[in-house]
Parts: sequence; structure tokens; C-alpha cells
Amino acid sequence: MDLSAGHVWVMISAALVLLMTPGVAFFYGGMTRAKAALNMMMMSFVSIGLVGVVWVLWGFSMTGGDGVGGLFGNPFTSFGLESLLGTEDLIGAGFGATFAIITVALISGAIADRAKFSAWVVFVPVWVTLVYCPLAFMVWGGGLLGEEGAIGSVVGEAIDFAGGTVVHINAGVAALVLALIIGKRKGFGKDPSQRPHNIPFVMLGATLLWFGWFGFNGGAAGTAAEAGLIWINTMAAPAAAMVGWLLTERIRDGRPTSLGAASGIVAGLVAITPACANVSPLGAVGLGLLAGILSALAVGLKYKLGYDDSLDVVGVHLVAGIAGTLALGFIALPVEGEGGGLFYGGGFAQLGAQLVAALVAIVFSAVLTLVIGLAIHKTIGFRVSEEQEVNGVDLSEHAETAYEFGGLGVGGSFRPVAESAALTTKESINS
Repeated sequence: MDLSAGHVWVMISAALVLLMTPGVAFFYGGMTRAKAALNMMMMSFVSIGLVGVVWVLWGFSMTGGDGVGGLFGNPFTSFGLESLLGTEDLIGAGFGATFAIITVALISGAIADRAKFSAWVVFVPVWVTLVYCPLAFMVWGGGLLGEEGAIGSVVGEAIDFAGGTVVHINAGVAALVLALIIGKRKGFGKDPSQRPHNIPFVMLGATLLWFGWFGFNGGAAGTAAEAGLIWINTMAAPAAAMVGWLLTERIRDGRPTSLGAASGIVAGLVAITPACANVSPLGAVGLGLLAGILSALAVGLKYKLGYDDSLDVVGVHLVAGIAGTLALGFIALPVEGEGGGLFYGGGFAQLGAQLVAALVAIVFSAVLTLVIGLAIHKTIGFRVSEEQEVNGVDLSEHAETAYEFGGLGVGGSFRPVAESAALTTKESINS
């Protein structure tokens, strides 16, 4: 097998997508309180480790190949990826792993400051196995929502080029369910210390996400023309979404913010994900602008509706994911003069397919995540104690702190102040 330019591009794209999960770590880590920053970042990093192992053992097999009732692939078909040895299919398997990793990492932002790390370590492999892999099979692997699937053959095949349903709607719904199961943070909506502690980290995270997203959307491009369209749309939509978010803040709050700029970028990236190869650049600008405005308005709903989505996973990923998925029913380009969205004379067929796919993703993710989340919460417990939450989950869960604050902790292994003082005194006497 010769290594072609196409193979190299997919491998580079996979590396770009893998970089996005540390990007999520910085994005989320900066948005939390200082005493929970490491815990938040660790939830992303451990997702790489756990999902990487699950994907090799059975995850990849569950997203394709021989289907079981149209719901998931046989987990033993390519167990351990043994059957892929000596083939170029390993490249695609690696690319797919990075999508599974970042999807579950996105969920963590909804439960910041108050989740047990041990519970998260249990949740990640179970959720990827029971929720992500089956939904990926349904949409991309020839399952229920595929062209020949039980649902897709009736309502039509939905367009989801890079993960509007599989990644963003899926993660957004799961985030909402976990936030409801675990409950609100102490002082939610009242405690000013719950504001982001490091905006430069947030903007760095947004930068890494935008950079990696060119691989996220472009890795599966089939032609140079399609790759060019995807690249332009991946630039244009988040740019417009950032403008839309900042305009909304300016009109509503009187000031545009750095946090708003970073969040707007992510909202635009989310919205263009399912549509990147199927809308014009002008459509991408319009979609991005809409996503930025809708998400900026949606993030405030948690205070009105009373759910504590700590880092706005619902307001950004669920809302923008739905917007991007449904927008295809209006602005999808015709293929060889046929089909397309409503605005291109394609009728309501594509809109119907997009709506059904979104509803299936919402219901499937909600039900399965509820079962998994409640099972963990009722057994080992998903939430730390109130005292641990107040003192900071970095200390209670990892015995570390992110910063040096006047002797209250150091960036390495945590040592209580009294112990540190005693050790210093002993060292002085011995010297």
C-alpha cells in the first residue's frame, strides 16, 4: 500500500482533531473558578485515555460493519482492530477515535466545580459505548438513519457531514441531563466567584479549537473542490458567529466581551459542522450569524429555567448544533441539480429528514444518558460533598492546585499549610 496525499491529509486531520480536546481543556479550564481549573482540565485529558482504549477494543467496531438491529455495529467484528492490521482502514479508525474523544469531553463543562472525578472516569467509557458509538452507527455507519436504514429509507437521509447530531446535539443533550441529575452549584446565580477565572485560557482554548476544526470538518473531504468549500465555510461561519454574539452583547449588555468573542467562535464552529460541505460561503456566513445570536441569547436561559449548565454546553453546543442541523433543510446546496434545501427549490424533504434526525439524536441521548447518569449517581455518587465543593475540587479530587496563592497551595502535589510550615522549621534547625 502506497501512502497517498489523501492518507496523509486524514492523518494530519486526526492530529488536529486530537489537539481540540486539550483545546477544550483550556477553554473550560479558564471558565471555571481557580480552585477547580485542574479538575476541569483533567476531565478532558482523561477522556483521551479512556476513549482511546475503548475505541481500540470495541468502540470502532460498534460504529460500522455488521449492524445489530440498525442500532450499533457488532463490537467483536474488529475487536482490538486485529482485522485491520495491514490495511489503510487503520487511518480511518484513528480519525474516528478523535471524534469520540472530544464528544464526551464536551459534556464535562456542564458539571464543572462539583463532580467526582471517579464518577466521571466511570461515565466516560460507558457513555461512549452505549450512546456515542450507536448514534455514530445510526448516522454514519448504515444504521437506522442511513439511506437504507429503517428511518432513513422512509423520511430520507439527513445530512451530517462532520457531527451536528452525533457530536454536538448528542453532547449538548447529555450535558443537560447530567446537570439536572447532579443539581446546581452552591451559590448558583448569586456567587460572583463562579465567574471565569482566566479569560486568556478561554481565548487560547478557542484558538486551538478553531485551528483543529479545519481537520474536524475537512478530514473527510473527497475532492479538492469540496475541501476548499469546507475550509472557507469553517473560516466564515465562526467569524460571523463571533460578530453576531458581540453585537448581541453590545445591544443587550452595553459591552462586547472577550468571553463572548471566544464563545461566539465556538458556536459558529458547532453550527457549520454538519453543513460545512453542503452550503455556500454566503450560507455559512448567514448560518454563523444566526448561531452566534441564538447561542448568546440561549446561555441566559439556565438562570430563568433553573438548571446549572456551568459552562454553557447546552446554550452553545445543543442550540448551535440544532441550528446547523435544521438549517440544512433550508440552505443545503443541490447535488448535480437535484435535491437541496427549501431555498434552492428542494421542497420540504430535506428539512423533514433533518428534523427527524435531530429528534432521534435528542431522544436517544437523553434516555440513555439519564439511565447511565442515575445509575452512577445512585451507586458511587456523582457529586462531591458541599465542603469539598467550597474548598475546591482540585484539592479534594487531585490534591493539587493550579496556582500559588499566598501559601494556600502549590502547583504540584498539595501539602497542607501546617505541614509545610513544620517542614520548613525542621529544615532550618537541621541546617
